[in-house]
Amino acid sequence: MLNLERLRTLDALARYGSVSAAAEGLHVTTSAVSQQLAKLEREVGQQLVARNGRGVRLTDAGQLLAGHAARILSQVELAQSDIEAQRGRAVGEVRLAGFPTAARGLFPHAVTALRASHPELRVRSSEREPERGIRHVLRGDVDIAVVLDWSNKRLPVPGGLAHTALLDDTADVAVPAGHPLAGRAEVDLTDLADDDWVSWPEGEFCYEWLVFTLRSQGIEPRIAHFAGEHHTQLALIQAGLGVCATPRLGRGPVPDGVVLIPVRQRMRRHVYAVWRADADRRPSIRAAVEALREAAAAVPE
Repeated sequence: MLNLERLRTLDALARYGSVSAAAEGLHVTTSAVSQQLAKLEREVGQQLVARNGRGVRLTDAGQLLAGHAARILSQVELAQSDIEAQRGRAVGEVRLAGFPTAARGLFPHAVTALRASHPELRVRSSEREPERGIRHVLRGDVDIAVVLDWSNKRLPVPGGLAHTALLDDTADVAVPAGHPLAGRAEVDLTDLADDDWVSWPEGEFCYEWLVFTLRSQGIEPRIAHFAGEHHTQLALIQAGLGVCATPRLGRGPVPDGVVLIPVRQRMRRHVYAVWRADADRRPSIRAAVEALREAAAAVPE
């Protein structure tokens, strides 16, 4: 009999292309991945993985079994969905992930509502950036991820995922109170062409969006400081060290000495929830999605 966890390891290797990436995805060590693959090879009596330079590749037998593994794991998800649907109640556990401002702006309301309406349902939540959240939904580490894209830069949703829109979130520009534009009712991005910017860390989706947006306005961004948390970004603005784009969802109190100005180009990000389509019948998924919709509806404009 094939071991389900070993099939999950093979599936992770097929999805992510390396032992280290599979280990990261499964939250285990690389040696644990190698051990599971070696045991699986002994079970099937064939070589599944071969050396490929400094990495590895799947053999023909490995690719064949990986295809079956993906279908088997999908069937397990469907079985779990059907069993839960048969009960007709949201029970068990649902795992939520969201980018930081969604976790701050939506999860307290949503999780509180779920605890009140579905006392047999355990809810776990965590912060994860959008692309990471989608990857973790695909491999089953997370049930629902709240992710985002921007009106001028979309985040592709892979096949096999269902999704629903939650809200559109407007971003303003934050400037120090002493900035020459601080008294304006509205600004163009080109008005800020000579300013230093505070940005999300390089490589994150929102950093790429900011660079793309400024360049689309003919501005070569001068990014002086990087910070993942909006509160840190605003502290840097308060100190007079630049300007930044700051979305409204989960923003919280604005520090003294910081002025928020709407942007004429209307910077908007789309916030939505994604989950595995083969889990769509689970009452816990439907209940959590509805709680997220209600939380989003309660967010002030």
